[in-house]
Amino acid sequence: MLEPERHQIILDALKSKNTVKLQELIELTNSSESTIRRDLIQLEQGKFLKRVHGGAARLQGKLQEPSMSEKSSKNLQAKKAIAQYAGSLVEAGDCIYLDAGSTIFEMIPFLPEDIVVVTNGLMHANELLDKKIKTLLIGGHCKPTTKAMIGRGALESLEYYRFDKCFMGANGVHPQFGYTTPDPEEAQIKQKAISLSREAFILADESKFSEIAFSKIADIHAATIITNDLDPELKEQFHSKTNIKVVLA
Repeated sequence: MLEPERHQIILDALKSKNTVKLQELIELTNSSESTIRRDLIQLEQGKFLKRVHGGAARLQGKLQEPSMSEKSSKNLQAKKAIAQYAGSLVEAGDCIYLDAGSTIFEMIPFLPEDIVVVTNGLMHANELLDKKIKTLLIGGHCKPTTKAMIGRGALESLEYYRFDKCFMGANGVHPQFGYTTPDPEEAQIKQKAISLSREAFILADESKFSEIAFSKIADIHAATIITNDLDPELKEQFHSKTNIKVVLA
């Protein structure tokens, strides 16, 4: 079977199922495992799909975003390991920005008390105050799904601050398309926080890699990535473009 025919079969399979296993593709195309792996690499480079463990997944811009409760229940062990390492980067006396992400929420128990936190995460406020951390919640209106403060008021209130470090999540982490999130208003808040920070960190578990959401936050080099155990090939792909710290869950 010619290469273009195999590629079309792979893409047709992804259209109907969104994710497909390597063994299924081998059987569908009557090809060797090494041939299909090469095909998947080529199609990923062409931005047609993303490789996942044991197969491939359809790649498309995402408009829908899970709620905060849905996010919090996914990949919890990895999120806690990422959050613990991120928390260790915060020093006494720091002024930091925490965005409304679920992995960022997991940072709070690992933060020192003698800091100032500015956040747009409504759910973060009680946890921060319980730790007796000086907490400033930015203005704007609250987004029901993610409990994030967004909008013009949020952007304007951020202008009053400068940060030693900012920590935020992203729905997509892609070597070409950078950091993305479904909501343009949330993307604007994240962009602004990065621009106001001396150091920026994106906390993202392995499921966010090679994903693309609707709204761009920043280019891949704009922040240091903190993630959990990655495929070595994928890690190298990102390592050549920005700083990346991999922590074991």
